[in-house]
Amino acid sequence: MFARIASVASVLVAVVCVALAAEPPAHPNFHVAVYIPVGIVEQMKDPAWLERTWGEISSQVKVDRVYIESYRSGVTADEKLLEQVKAFFAARGVETWGGIAYAGSGDTAGFAPGEAEPGQFVSLVYTDPKQRAYVKQIAEETARHFDGIILDDFFFNNTKMDSDIRAKGSQSWPEFRLKLMDEVAQDLVLGPARAVNPKVKVVIKFPNWYEHFAENGYDLAVEPKLFDGIYTGNETRDGEITDQHLQPYESFAIQRYFDHVAPGRNGGGWIDTYDIRYLDRYAEQLWETVLAGAREITLFQYGDLTRAAELGNRKAWEGEATSFTTSDLTAWRARSGQTGAPTYATAAGYALDAADKVLGKLGKPTGILSYKPVGSNGEDFQQNYLGMVGLPMEMVPEFPKGARMVLLTEASAADKDLVGKIKGNLEQGGRVVLTSGLVAKLQDKGLAEIADIRMTGHVLKVTNYWGASGAGAGAALGETSEVLFPEVAFMTNDAWPVVRGTASGRGAPLLVEDRYSKGVLYVLTVPENPAELAKLPQETLGAIRHYLLAELGMELDAPGGVSLYPYDNGTFVVESFRGDGAEVRVTLPGAGAKLKNLVTGEEVAGEAGKAGRVFRVRVAAHSFVGLGTP
Repeated sequence: MFARIASVASVLVAVVCVALAAEPPAHPNFHVAVYIPVGIVEQMKDPAWLERTWGEISSQVKVDRVYIESYRSGVTADEKLLEQVKAFFAARGVETWGGIAYAGSGDTAGFAPGEAEPGQFVSLVYTDPKQRAYVKQIAEETARHFDGIILDDFFFNNTKMDSDIRAKGSQSWPEFRLKLMDEVAQDLVLGPARAVNPKVKVVIKFPNWYEHFAENGYDLAVEPKLFDGIYTGNETRDGEITDQHLQPYESFAIQRYFDHVAPGRNGGGWIDTYDIRYLDRYAEQLWETVLAGAREITLFQYGDLTRAAELGNRKAWEGEATSFTTSDLTAWRARSGQTGAPTYATAAGYALDAADKVLGKLGKPTGILSYKPVGSNGEDFQQNYLGMVGLPMEMVPEFPKGARMVLLTEASAADKDLVGKIKGNLEQGGRVVLTSGLVAKLQDKGLAEIADIRMTGHVLKVTNYWGASGAGAGAALGETSEVLFPEVAFMTNDAWPVVRGTASGRGAPLLVEDRYSKGVLYVLTVPENPAELAKLPQETLGAIRHYLLAELGMELDAPGGVSLYPYDNGTFVVESFRGDGAEVRVTLPGAGAKLKNLVTGEEVAGEAGKAGRVFRVRVAAHSFVGLGTP
């Protein structure tokens, strides 16, 4: 299929590349690791298979480290084989670590036949003495072979066996499971591993479902301090067909959040090849992870990387000059002398190289600080929906006192002192944004001391949108089919809706502004379905960003499905997750402002605007553009 898609010009390029048989380039801005599950370790008994598959992978992407798994789902690797596989990679200059997936024995571990739903992930039963001994044994055996170990993201607890129920007693399930997993980490994994090998470093990988960690025993408050490091699960896969429905922006946002949870100790991000309808989605997850500053990216898993990559349904943008093109993918594979269809290793090497071209010019990621206490939930994954409409989210686990701008969601209400902290920032001249979900949570818990704003409990079907503050008619900001918004009530002239909608003539505030002390309070009304933020007219989204990006010193005019990643050195990346190209306008302050493409070095043409100089940039479907000042 790939050969038919490639143009004649691309084929000629591929022929030249075959002759050169180039090695994949090293990545100066990050390292690449590959995870090898225990089932694949077993296949590595065959030296010919190991040599052939490693040749396939290493010719497509430069690999710095492998994680060699010793246990998964009731299967334990032969210790002699672990040493053989370890020696194979060490002889080729690849760093070797161990890996453990503390998953139950199959999907129905600990259950009698028919008691568990097929396909549901089931943890080990950590209140069962036999399984506890097994956990300890696995840790000890792995530490005997490796000085570094990573735990795949199965180190949680979701069983409700009789032994669990007895041990839980009167505690809530989150309370019980947090204490249980902290104890298991210390007494059954870290202690035994360090006793066997005092040099061993053990890293825990946290999964992508961070909103529900406490309920399953993942302790973001304690475990990052217990383990020698943490790792990030950046797999967002397809947001529509998968059961989690994660937004693509999360691959960036979760990396940033965990960087703040464990400063300097978040080892990297982890991506797999699963549940995607088109290959660009795989590349996007890789890009967001390294654009977020990941020091290492782990490709899961070894066996999948040798499979032929599936292009999927991408006809809508196949002819565009996107950041990920099939003709260039074919040429990338041929450059190393490999024949046959591109594999997922080809896709990874090609996509990571594209990102690496811009990474060295970027600074440290920045954005709108959003306070999410560890273990909290409420308005689940809200920051990712906001990120999908061009509001760069920088989630932090502690309240950012004195911040010039902070955005708070319902999850922030886990902090019992939140209202006082909001007051403190406003009194220092800051801007504080509350989502409508948080207003509902706080309106009877002291918020009225700051602003007389409440949620009525009603829902409005909004079709028209308006902007500008003050008395009189507002500027039209476009129309949509019906979008359901919760109704916000405020006192006229005490506060004012600076962006609003109408539902059959009834006003629906979308962004309410109220001033308190030296600061400004905003209430951002989020649709009943937060994914429909991306459905709002481009003009409406631009009006909201006008207020919320003020502290970043720039404006973005773009449709939904376009994300912004700013950095502290004045550079930024604009990425489109849309299936069509997007015309984006970026406004920078100052009549003499300039902008250039960070990869090509070409200057972007600008024109005078009301708030500064306006630059028009086209971002192709499923593509990103790095930009900065000359």
